[in-house]
Parts: sequence; C-alpha cells; structure tokens
Amino acid sequence: MRTPALAALLSAATLALTALPAGAVLPAPPPGSPPATMLDALSRDLGISHDAAASRLLAQDAAEEINRTLPAWIREQSPGSWLDEATGRLLVAVTDDQAAARIAASGATPVKVTRDRAELKRLSAEVARLAAGGVPGLTGWGIDPVTDTVTVRITAAARDRSSEKFGKDVAGLGDGVRITYVAERPRPQGGDVRPGGRWLPGGEANCSIGFPATDSGGGRHFLTAGHCTNDVDQPAWGNDGQQNRIGTSNVGGTHSVFGREGDMGLVGVTESSWRLSSSVNTYGGPAVDVTGATEPLVNQAVCHAGVTAGWQCGKVTAVDQTVVYTVATLEGITHTTACSLPGDSGGAWLAGTRAVGLHSGGYSSCSPGGARDQSLFQPVGEALGKWGLTLHTAGGSGDGQAPTAPASLRASGITSSTATLEWNASTDNVGVAGYRIYNGTALAGTSTTTKATVGDLAPASSYTFTVKAVDAAGNLSTASAPVTVKTSADDTGRTFSATANAPIRDFQTTASKVTSTASGTTRDPVTVSINASHSCIEDLDITLTGPSGQNHVLHRYGGYTCHPLTGTTTYRVQTTERAAGTWTLSVRDGGPGDTGTLERWSLAL
Repeated sequence: MRTPALAALLSAATLALTALPAGAVLPAPPPGSPPATMLDALSRDLGISHDAAASRLLAQDAAEEINRTLPAWIREQSPGSWLDEATGRLLVAVTDDQAAARIAASGATPVKVTRDRAELKRLSAEVARLAAGGVPGLTGWGIDPVTDTVTVRITAAARDRSSEKFGKDVAGLGDGVRITYVAERPRPQGGDVRPGGRWLPGGEANCSIGFPATDSGGGRHFLTAGHCTNDVDQPAWGNDGQQNRIGTSNVGGTHSVFGREGDMGLVGVTESSWRLSSSVNTYGGPAVDVTGATEPLVNQAVCHAGVTAGWQCGKVTAVDQTVVYTVATLEGITHTTACSLPGDSGGAWLAGTRAVGLHSGGYSSCSPGGARDQSLFQPVGEALGKWGLTLHTAGGSGDGQAPTAPASLRASGITSSTATLEWNASTDNVGVAGYRIYNGTALAGTSTTTKATVGDLAPASSYTFTVKAVDAAGNLSTASAPVTVKTSADDTGRTFSATANAPIRDFQTTASKVTSTASGTTRDPVTVSINASHSCIEDLDITLTGPSGQNHVLHRYGGYTCHPLTGTTTYRVQTTERAAGTWTLSVRDGGPGDTGTLERWSLAL
C-alpha cells in the first residue's frame, strides 16, 4: 500500500483544490505529462504495453464522442453501449434494423439483441420486487448490455442458505435474468483519520476530494461522496485535528445523497485561501488536467485518485447497477476492476482526461487476485446536473488550437478485406496525440502513428477514407484529402457447413456450431441454409449467433396451426459483422408433442 506523504496543503489531494495564498499562480503541468501518467498506470494495472494503452485511450476517446451524439430515441430503446476490448470500437445493442442502420452510420457497431431497454427495465423491477423484503447475501443487480440480461449479484457464502428461495424466484423470471456469485459484499469506504488526510468532515474519518465545480452564481464547490457529507452544515477541513478549514459540507441539508438516487455530496469552498484546481494528483507522477466530463461505458479504461490507495486503474465492468450496501441501497452505480481502500471515498475517477465518476466503495483490498468488481463509483454527470454545476476544467488555460490536417494520404497493401493507409504527420502548437481514420463519415479506426491498417472490409468493394489529427486537449483537425480504395475479389472459402444429426426435443434447445476462417466482414446479406425436419415449425425459435455475440432471429415461435418443416429452408440475414470465428445455430422447441431433427446447415459469408 502506498501512503501519501504528510502535507499541510490540499494541493496533494485527490483532485487538488490547491491551498495557496490568494493571488498565487498555479504552475501548469508539462505538455504531454497527463498521457504519460495514464500510460504508466494503465500499463501497470491492465497488464498491457504503453503502446497498447495509448491506442486504447485514443480509440476510447473517439468512441465516447460517438456515444455522446447518439440520438435520444436510440438511448431510450437500447439496453446499452460498451467498448470492444480488442479495438476500442463502440458497440451498441439494438433490437431493430432502423436503429442498427443509424448506429452503423455514426461509426459505431450495432449488435442485434432480443430484449430492448424497456424489457430489461421491467425484469430489473421484478428483481427489485423480489428483493423488497431483504435478501441475505444480495449485493445488487442491473442491466448487462453485453449479454442482454439483468445480472443479479449474491455473495458465495449465501448461495446455499436463506437466499435459495430468492434464487429460485429469480430463475422463474426466465433467461433474461442471470445470477452471479461474488466473493464478498462491497462497502462504502471511510477509513480512519491519518496524517496527510485530504479532507475531513468535522471530526470524522477522512474522505477524498472529487471534482471542483462552480454554480450559476459563481459559487465554488467540490463534489465528493454522499456518505461523506451526510451531516448538515458540517465544517470541512483540509488537515486532521480540525485545522485548515476549506468550507462547509452539505449546506442547508440539501447537498448530500446516499440512497436510491446514488452516492454524491457537495462541499462549499468558502475560505478565500483555497483555489479550485483542475489538476488530479496521481501520487508520484505528473498531474492530469481535467478537460471535461464523460459517461461510463463497459470496458472503458478508467483511473481513480484517492488519499489511501493513491493512483489506481482498471476497466469498467458494469454500469447503471443497483448496489446493496448493509446501510443503504443505491441505484445507477458503476462497477470497475480497479482496487481501492478506506479513505478513497469521494475521490476522482477519470476516463482519459475526462471526469467520469466519484468513488463510492469497494472491497478494501489492493492485493493481487482481488475481486473482479473491486471498486464502485457514482457517475459524475448526475451530480453535476442535480445541483446545476459546471465542472472546473483546464480548458480555460490554454489549448484551443487544432492541429493541421494530415497530408498526402495514400493506400497500399490492399487485400480482399484490408487496406493500409499512410499519411504525412500533422503539426500542433502543443503536440499531436493521434489520428482518427474515417470511412466516409463513420469512424473506422485510430492510430498513434502516421500509419494504420483498416480491416473488416468486404471483397470487391470501394471505400473512401480520410484522416483527422487530434491533440491532447481534444481539438480535431480538418480532414485530409480523401483516398479511394477497392478491395480485391475473394469468392472462395466463404461457405461453411456442419452436419448436426441432432434431435429437436420438446422445451429444449438444440445448438450446432461452425468455425469460419473467412477474412474481413460478412457479405450483406449472409445466407443460411438449414436442412431439418419437424412436425410443427410454429413451435420453433431459430436463431443464428455471430462471433461478436450478435443474435439474428431467423424464425420466431408463434401460430395456431401447425405446419411441418421439411427439406432445406434458406434464410438471408442483414448483417456486416466480422466473418471469422464461431457461428452458432440454435433451434428451440417451445411446444409439447413434437418431433424433429436438425440434419445439417450451412452459411455463406
């Protein structure tokens, strides 16, 4: 465990509200240092190289931008968005073709699912109803967009005891809800008062500062955890022993939440000697300047600063979750793999250089092999909106100049599914952070160098690419001159088949898999041929699942009159997902008294 050095000033706090005399000037961090700090921590905590961390942050930044601009009607129906771990590309779950087309046009990848957000919200409400009387061992629940289900978390110790009936009741809700067992119950983190504590509510245990912000009247504040600000009009101190006052916590009793609405609180900065700073303390590395705010996404790389654990990183594993602490039940909470310790409560969570959350709690361990969902945070956007605050950022100090456009874009190494692009480097007044590659108006990839290979292209097809440069402040250049490429034809080796010879039984699912070695993306449409016999096709659900986990419904259960299924039936699936990988055909018989056999099937990609 790393313990912060004793400091008399809160400039070393989680996100420094710098304790300097009035009129003092804060030194600016050296250009490029925030990315280096992020790369060091992400490389350490995610076990990846510096180059991989840089590429991940750049791709993540572009994906977050796309996610922020998705129309409201898609957000209302979609179960959620997440990042592809391999590419950083934004994936969005959808149930209809109109939304899928809109998402694809934005540069994200649509993933077809069977349950929309309304259905998953209904299932989540059913879980809440079953849990209303209290369930020993229940730690929370929420929507998982990746699996298109509601995930319920129960401690392993309670698995075979009083939560057994609850488990059976949850199972009765169907396959849209799944139970997962966790090692222990998370808890809000407070800790003991210790030397070098960063802010203390009255004479209580220390907490960590989240993000400074201002209100519409120019009043100064900082956000932190709600369970740190539960007392009304409580003095907030910068040092232990109730010394070096910062201001007042939970002014008027209306600036603290710890319950269904979340875990967020506000401290008014009233003492003139304290100045707001956008620089996050990284405990040993150069500070990171906050440039804005963003929303949490599954698989997003994140880091947090807290007075006890210091600077820790990981990735988001779940968003918008209900968490059951022993003292309160919270909604809208985000789970991560980063570790944390008591005293980190209220601290700053970052995605790149953007504020994303306020630390709530965790499992109080930074030892190797800790729990997957180690730390939890409250999304910062909700707290800013609740109290009408403006995040204090580094934007006013400096870089509003965009890089020059990349020059001489050219293509080489064109195959049936890939094209390698190169261009001349852009210049910038501070420094170029990377490049974004566009296929038409859709984001096709990112690069930290002046070269990139774009994949997942269809054979014998034309594409027009441009490139834009981006700097560390997020300024985006104008586009390069376009280059058009045409992929080569590759008509062989794109049909795959399986001989199943599997019975189709009442109320059971028969599944058969094939492995595709085809390159690039699929043709649109994919052709699926099924040779099967069954006495009542109206009783069948037939689904094709692609390598990405995207489900394509070929036939739905329903109808009052039975018709036999015989011979070969051909379906065409509208999709352009990755061709290589495992494809699964599932046939579920939902009615009684039927017989059938899946003989064989094939798909042409």
